[in-house]
Amino acid sequence: MQHFPIFVALAGRRVVLSGGGEAALAKLRLLLKTEAHLTVISPDPAPEIDAWEAAGKVQVIRRPMEPGDATCAVLFYAADEDAAEDARTTQLARADGALTNIVDNLGDSQFITPAIVDRDPVTVAIGTEGAAPVLARRIKADLEERLPTGLGTLARIGKAFRKVADALPMGRKRRDFWAEYYFDAGPRALTEGEDKVRETLDALLTRHLDTSEKPGHVAFVGAGPGDPELLTLKARKALDTADVVIHDRLISPEILELARREALMIDAGKEGFGPSMSQGDINALIVEHAQAGAQVVRLKSGDCTVFGRLDEEIDACTDAGVTWHIVPGITSASAAVATIGQSLTRRDRNGSVRFLTGHDMKGFADHDWKTLARPGEVAAIYMGKKASRFIQGRLMMHGADPATPVTVIENASRPDQRVVATRLSQLPATLTEAALTGPALLLYGLAPRAAQTALDTLSEQEFA
Repeated sequence: MQHFPIFVALAGRRVVLSGGGEAALAKLRLLLKTEAHLTVISPDPAPEIDAWEAAGKVQVIRRPMEPGDATCAVLFYAADEDAAEDARTTQLARADGALTNIVDNLGDSQFITPAIVDRDPVTVAIGTEGAAPVLARRIKADLEERLPTGLGTLARIGKAFRKVADALPMGRKRRDFWAEYYFDAGPRALTEGEDKVRETLDALLTRHLDTSEKPGHVAFVGAGPGDPELLTLKARKALDTADVVIHDRLISPEILELARREALMIDAGKEGFGPSMSQGDINALIVEHAQAGAQVVRLKSGDCTVFGRLDEEIDACTDAGVTWHIVPGITSASAAVATIGQSLTRRDRNGSVRFLTGHDMKGFADHDWKTLARPGEVAAIYMGKKASRFIQGRLMMHGADPATPVTVIENASRPDQRVVATRLSQLPATLTEAALTGPALLLYGLAPRAAQTALDTLSEQEFA
């Protein structure tokens, strides 16, 4: 991030602009929405600038800029539409202590003016650091469609009510009050006029001042395989309202960034055959925060109902009288198989698929290897990297074809995703050579689509 976004207080402060043509007019139309004292310096200002001067909206100096003209200015805009003059006026403004912007010259500007969605006093600023102005305009248009025009009115009325609402204790009670106002009661009341909105605020405050404690709650949320775009809308909503997020080691940083900034983030990471927080400690953490009245999100990689020890955590909540609900996520097997262009089941190949774990609490996990060794069987094997030699041995012992395809997907759906295709006979050696460091899922019986097509063609030729 080369430009740090801030909102500068301009009420009653000086902003100077050099220029009187189209570039100056474009900036002034935006600046006139502020409460700044605007000074325009131009030997030949456009008629619109003259009209604004007559209306008392700007002060105009009708000559080229001179030293001292930007004294006490917070911001300065060079909009002379001439590179040499822009450079000259900018140098003068910097000598006077103002932050400077040269229109359409990102490299020589000290600050930039973003695209703005105006729902005064709600303002959304969009910047791309000059990389994609078209994209900024598209985002602006999308936001303008989504944010109702009445949002500014609600915010203005709410701002005047903030001192009264301070009677609510900091934290969830106050957040719940404002959330209900802005997203439910307020918009409905606004359809009947501003007076109705004020009545609604009074009634809301009375109800939220009720001293009875709102109980805590736990949402068991599947975070998906890692790509934040694969997070469900319901999961995103849970993160937006969480007071505490207790997350697994494999949750991607991009997803953790979606939680509220004020939320307490607790890493409850587990690592197979490595250092881990005990399940008992995790259960105790969940219950402790929920009993303290927090809205807790227990964030698990993939789908929380698949190899996530979910039942143990639910039992802990139930035993403690804590309410809970489950938000399923996209499991890693679905993301992995999509990566290689395959499906987990296919007519005339396999009518079922097994989800297996490579190890359990006792070590390497045993399964029905005899059934899985039959031709055409497919399995998604979680946590199978370190158990690969064990898995290979069990399958081949029960007659599995050594040439059975196995595809290993590391960091499925993430930017650093890797796909390693091999055969059962070469599985441990391939994994050693690949030196995978991230979470990996083994797709037994499936090759990437191009390779699978070639294998199917060979099989048909041999049969013929």
